[in-house]
Amino acid sequence: MAALIWMHTLAIGYSPDYLEENADGIRENFPRIPLPNSKDLLISSANLGRKVSLLLDTETKVECVTTGTIHPNLRCIAVTSRVDGGKLNPDKDLALTARWGFAGKEGVTMPGKGRIQERAYNSQELQVVSDLDQALLGATTRDIYLNEVAYWKNIPERVWDYMIGGYQVIKKWLSYREEPLLGRPLKREEVQEVSHMARRIAAILILEPELNENYELVKQATYNWSSPSS
Repeated sequence: MAALIWMHTLAIGYSPDYLEENADGIRENFPRIPLPNSKDLLISSANLGRKVSLLLDTETKVECVTTGTIHPNLRCIAVTSRVDGGKLNPDKDLALTARWGFAGKEGVTMPGKGRIQERAYNSQELQVVSDLDQALLGATTRDIYLNEVAYWKNIPERVWDYMIGGYQVIKKWLSYREEPLLGRPLKREEVQEVSHMARRIAAILILEPELNENYELVKQATYNWSSPSS
């Protein structure tokens, strides 16, 4: 039962409608989570929360998102690319040198501006992203550069801006891996991890309508704590 409650809480907490309607309580560190009045609704909400949980857990592979046959609307996100259209050389092209981070006082890593190119989606990207997904992911996209020759192609606006714990997720990750700080170029799997992060975030954003619908259903069928127990 405890796991069901936690996963239900995660589903509610990731609903944009819930976050907007309960902003004051969240700011005061006293958010209230509505509990559904039926077992079926609790299980349904918890199952949705499990989807969010898997997407947040970077140690767990997610089918169609980070492993297996990647869903078409995610496959085109954060594609590692070379500016001349050629293949990346993992021995030469993966140093992160676009000034995403630098050493501050007392060894504190400070974020840098990096190199970002904002642009419209190209025709190939638009072919695999529905109008709804585009609305959820953002009206524009970004190419995010490792260095002068390598970049992650097509990280949508809301994916790039996505924050957890007050920090911009992908940018924060990059800031600690600038070559002078890390002492080496990125490994191939580390470059791939950025693609995985972007696709996980995109999948969470695409879930937002379902998360909002779940929240509305729970609001309409909330357990009445004042009623006598049976």
